[in-house]
Amino acid sequence: MSNPNPNPRPKPKPNRKANRAELLAAVTVAARRQHAAYTLFNQAMADRLGLHPTDLQCVSLLGLEPDPLTTGEIAKLTGLTSGSATRLVDRLLRAGLVERHPDPHDRRRTRISLTADRAPEITAAWDAPGTAFAEALDEFTEEELGAIERYLARTTEVGVEQAERLRGQ
Repeated sequence: MSNPNPNPRPKPKPNRKANRAELLAAVTVAARRQHAAYTLFNQAMADRLGLHPTDLQCVSLLGLEPDPLTTGEIAKLTGLTSGSATRLVDRLLRAGLVERHPDPHDRRRTRISLTADRAPEITAAWDAPGTAFAEALDEFTEEELGAIERYLARTTEVGVEQAERLRGQ
């Protein structure tokens, strides 16, 4: 079989900048798709537990904190106004998910923590998704997991910064 082009151009050597630009574009697209998929997952999980998605996120974030938070700290953590955070805490109290404790250092303030009342239900709801998310990481090396963790931590910081910028703070 004859070659239709007797003098084919040599393949260009990979351009590191073009490759990096393509990788950055692919990561950006994948991150946007991941965010959209996680938003849908968050809504489905909230529906399963009979919660608003913001309430579910607050419960999740409270579970990550080592100590109870004030309503003001919850407002900052969730990006809500203080009034909205108070209403969120009230909803979580009615749902049996949090409880108020007096602040040991300031009698005027209360601190909010998760309650154990609905913990088994919430833990059970996370069993299958938690396993699936963990299995998604099985194929990565420790070095890659470190890179993923750094990426997630850094993009979380950027997300907080950009949310504050958009709110004009």
